[in-house]
Amino acid sequence: MNPQAKLIFILSLFLGTAITLSSSHWVMAWTGLEINTLAILPLIAKSHHPRAIEAATKYFLVQAAASALVLFSSTTNALYTGQWDITQMTHPTSCLLMTAAIATKLGLVPFHFWFPEVLQGSSLTTGLLLSTVMKFPPITLLYMTSHSLNPTLLATMAILSTAIGGWMGLNQTQIRKILAFSSISHLGWMAIILVYNPKLTLLNFYLYALMTATVFLTLKTMKTLKLSSLMTAWAKTPALSATLMLILLSLAGLPPLTGFMPKWLIIQELTKQDMAPTAMIIALLSLLSLFFYLRLAYCATITLPPHTTNHMKRWHVNEPVSPIIAILATLSLTLLPLSPMVLTIF
Repeated sequence: MNPQAKLIFILSLFLGTAITLSSSHWVMAWTGLEINTLAILPLIAKSHHPRAIEAATKYFLVQAAASALVLFSSTTNALYTGQWDITQMTHPTSCLLMTAAIATKLGLVPFHFWFPEVLQGSSLTTGLLLSTVMKFPPITLLYMTSHSLNPTLLATMAILSTAIGGWMGLNQTQIRKILAFSSISHLGWMAIILVYNPKLTLLNFYLYALMTATVFLTLKTMKTLKLSSLMTAWAKTPALSATLMLILLSLAGLPPLTGFMPKWLIIQELTKQDMAPTAMIIALLSLLSLFFYLRLAYCATITLPPHTTNHMKRWHVNEPVSPIIAILATLSLTLLPLSPMVLTIF
């Protein structure tokens, strides 16, 4: 891709995100979402591979439908209440439609079918943008309208997302699809606490984005897209493979790593809200995703040569690793001691 065109698309991506984050009017928020969608489409389709074209087409159709639903629900709310302010979404039907529209944009169950296919057809860098930057504006809109959303609907979608995200990821061999179902599972944790403590949703998203960025950048450095090629990565980058194992365990939410913090705080908050059974269900369902994280970690480090694989062994080459990966990996593993300070903020 032409570097100038790529720069324009990336700047448009961040411009659309900034417009949505800074707007209080539904039309401006919708405009930012549309700019985001149009900016990411060329980045998805840039490889000219049939799967990339298919992914870009699916992404465009789903996001266009979701954006139309956002505009329709905000117009319906303005018709009945006379308010275009994002925080004044009070009409029940409008709230229901808006929840469905933003769930479609995020990839929450039952609107999740497009996300694994789109991520599988994208490169690792574009997949990172789809998993983090593209989810920030919809999460922000949910945060701003959290006081008027239906708690039962969100809790149902959250539990289904955690269950299906874990269940569907069990039999995958493509790492991008595994990370897509991981994203769906994490979105369940964000959605279930949204009505009761929206700040915890943002904390969960920030830490998820941090850990996911580390995983994507590490896989890009290792040039690995499948489990079978991940098994041969140890001979090439042993230190990075060991770090990847720890980051995956952090993403799974195991103490004493950073990923344990949001799960711990969310379960604590749900218990305070007399929702201990719900907390127990979502905690047990997260064991499904723990299984495929452990399988990824096993393939990255424990399956050492010699082993039976059809892939050629890779040479151990001392390639330079980006310092960004080192910084992100350190943050992804060591932020749990900040939990008391986070508790005082929330």
